[in-house]
Amino acid sequence: MSRRARLCVLAAGLLATAALLVAAVLRMPSFGGPWHPYGDRAVEAALRRNTANTVSAVNFDQRAFDTLGEESILFASVLGTVVLLRRTEDERTSEPRPVSVPATMRRYGIAALPVTLLVGLYVIAHGQLSPGGGFQGGVVVATAFHLLYVAIDYPALKRVRAVGLYEIGDALGEAAYVLTGVGGLLAGAAYLANVLPYGTFDTLASGGTVPLLNAAVGVEVASAVVVLLARFLSQALEIEGDRE
Repeated sequence: MSRRARLCVLAAGLLATAALLVAAVLRMPSFGGPWHPYGDRAVEAALRRNTANTVSAVNFDQRAFDTLGEESILFASVLGTVVLLRRTEDERTSEPRPVSVPATMRRYGIAALPVTLLVGLYVIAHGQLSPGGGFQGGVVVATAFHLLYVAIDYPALKRVRAVGLYEIGDALGEAAYVLTGVGGLLAGAAYLANVLPYGTFDTLASGGTVPLLNAAVGVEVASAVVVLLARFLSQALEIEGDRE
């Protein structure tokens, strides 16, 4: 195919995409208006499956396959970071020197750690009931551990952060989401279909597969953030060259 033909194909594709986008925008509900067909249907579907948090119903039920893609992007990012920042044979390592932290920061950091960890776990566990969920709660859980780095020093963080275990946790979270979706196929439905009993509305056991997928995301996100920060914090690169 010649260059001119390729440009013509590209132009046709761009024009077709632009036409579809314009048509979609023209048919969207007015901003702030009372007619929201997608929102009304999402709420109705969430209530039908006893999921109090409509956002989680969308993420882990109505659009569960899309969420798998989002989770897989984070998993692939962690995998790429681990590969790119792996230790080479000629890389020299040295332990960082301890630094002095103000007593006030130390006290508040240590006091905030268990509170932050508890809040993160709460957000994950109640993802199908209240705002939050696995993505948000996972980040909070990972942040809790790194308060040791802020309040004390890096060696203190390393003592409670077994990176290998979190790498396994990252893989297990991703695998749990994928295998939960396979359960739908085994039940004779679609992949990631919500095939479990919906339970009692507004309880931890409600929503069918929503709490399972939410928990899987929470484990994957928390582990992924810990691994990512561990790889970046362990890097101290010194470039040496010939000096004139």
